Amino acid sequence: MDVDLKIRIGSMEMKNPVTVASGTFGYGPEYAELVDLNRLGAITVKGIGPMETLGNPTPRTFETRGGMLNAIGLPGPGAEGFIKKYIPFLKQYDVPVIVNIWGKAMEDYGTVVEMLDGEDTVSAYEINLSCPNVKEGGSAFGTDTDSFSRVVELVRGKTQKPIIPKLAPNVPDLGKFAKAAEDCGADAISIMNTMPAMAIDIETLEPELANRTGGLSGPAIKPIAIKLVWDAAKATNLPIIGMGGIFEPEDAIEFMLAGASAVAVGTANFSDPSTIVRVIDGIEGYLIKKGHGSAADIVGMVKA
Repeated sequence: MDVDLKIRIGSMEMKNPVTVASGTFGYGPEYAELVDLNRLGAITVKGIGPMETLGNPTPRTFETRGGMLNAIGLPGPGAEGFIKKYIPFLKQYDVPVIVNIWGKAMEDYGTVVEMLDGEDTVSAYEINLSCPNVKEGGSAFGTDTDSFSRVVELVRGKTQKPIIPKLAPNVPDLGKFAKAAEDCGADAISIMNTMPAMAIDIETLEPELANRTGGLSGPAIKPIAIKLVWDAAKATNLPIIGMGGIFEPEDAIEFMLAGASAVAVGTANFSDPSTIVRVIDGIEGYLIKKGHGSAADIVGMVKA
């Protein structure tokens, strides 16, 4: 039985509904010897700001029972460095590239898009409006609907390529942000980013992270993410890229049943880089088993 795994987000067609979460897969070369990049539905690269940044001091990660804390702080080569160092590599692959963009000031988002938009290799922009690991921008824009809308409108005015705001999980009504994204011309939304969290060493009495607090990812947040995807699907008709604790194909299928058109594998990439391929194959196997002809058939099928 032939199954159509393709999905479309604006002008971007993904050969299957599985990408990677920004910040968990580097810029592509880091995993190229471990994963066949051409199997991915899209490569979502680590966050790009207007200038090169170093990120937060170490230690920047801490393993918990249910996942991982991180306070990496969005280090990166900046837009110019990304173009010079990584675009030539990414051009080799037949897979869309989604660039996660961020800024300390609202204008930074527009600057990054202006610098990148002439690159054909860049297929879409994920707008990071929800990172809890930086002290400026990002999360502040993502928790106020007016600021959120202004950033999305700013980016929309700079590009014809698909834009995908990444929503903050720690807001009273995520549906309002999903609807605002739709009203401002977004092509999709992604849900969710890490949850603000903290761990303390009981011997030293110090936080485990140099930044003191960070973001929790991994299996512990999956039920939260599923619920947020479900909430957003009731509020908007935009495609949703769901993420948060996907370690097995069943996790990804659960997101799709809740309303996600696509999914992103994140923390699992650190422990088992083959996860993403297993997820792609597992989704296809599930569709065949249930007699579905396409991935779109199961989106939002939850009986609720």
